[in-house]
Amino acid sequence: MCWVISDGRRGIENQALGLAEAIGLPFEIKRVRPSWLWRIAPAEAYPLLNTLCFSQPLFASRADMFRPPWPRLLIATGRLSLPYSIAVKRLSRGRTFTVQTQDPRVSPKHFSLVVPPYHDGLHADNVVAIVGAPNRVRLHALRDESISMSRRLAHLPRPLVAVLIGGSSKAHKMSKKWMKRFAESLGELARLNKVGLAITPSRRTGEENISILRQTLSADGAYIWDGEGNNPYFGMLGLADYIVVTSDSTNMATDAAATGKPLYVAHVPGGSRKFRAFHEDLTARGIARPFTGELQYWSYPPLNETQRVANLIRERLNL
Repeated sequence: MCWVISDGRRGIENQALGLAEAIGLPFEIKRVRPSWLWRIAPAEAYPLLNTLCFSQPLFASRADMFRPPWPRLLIATGRLSLPYSIAVKRLSRGRTFTVQTQDPRVSPKHFSLVVPPYHDGLHADNVVAIVGAPNRVRLHALRDESISMSRRLAHLPRPLVAVLIGGSSKAHKMSKKWMKRFAESLGELARLNKVGLAITPSRRTGEENISILRQTLSADGAYIWDGEGNNPYFGMLGLADYIVVTSDSTNMATDAAATGKPLYVAHVPGGSRKFRAFHEDLTARGIARPFTGELQYWSYPPLNETQRVANLIRERLNL
């Protein structure tokens, strides 16, 4: 049995789910809401607090979620999962193999394995760095979603360009002015190259920016997901001939890179040293190019870091 621990944020949770699915053990998702003590404490204090506290104060609000028998494998992601991951390793006396994705901001020694992106620059004997983040992109999933999505996109010309749009974050500012320019460049791309546009915004895109997309691209017949029902994200990736992603999301770029299809990155104002290092790495590997409003075709081996780490964990567990 495997436990997947997250704070419920979809993008973060998908990293742990993708790794669990690739490993192949039955898993149970545990979405956690730590008490105020853990929310205000710096991550560096979690190991000490875990040692000082009994298990009950940590798990008091959801004690039914955390009790023996402890799982053979635990995969956790995000800062708010740290108290639980550290505690289960201690309470199981090390019998649970704990995997933490991303840089936990505490010593890797508190986990069995840490899986951060290369651009975090984390190094230790039990650290396996990867390009980007673990993901849920599998060929069978893309195929199945493509079948259900094909009717909705049947009216669009081919080749098809899938456009994955994030939004403002701590590091990026997706302004209305930027969105207007981006939407206009997509419209020009469609008209000059006679291509179809399949666009999926995210929660972070914001209603005003989505309205700009709709108003600007209404004459170009673009498909823009309306947010109703299941996100057609995988279906678009499966059907696309080209992919454009905004630069604010490591997850989206990693997902797109797992398809082996030409990947363009539209750079949103802002960023950080780590984001720049990540995109420079994708470019150096021949995976991604900056979006300039033009289309060229190239290929590369699909990025499959999730399965690489999953195979390593299976070996460690003698599966």
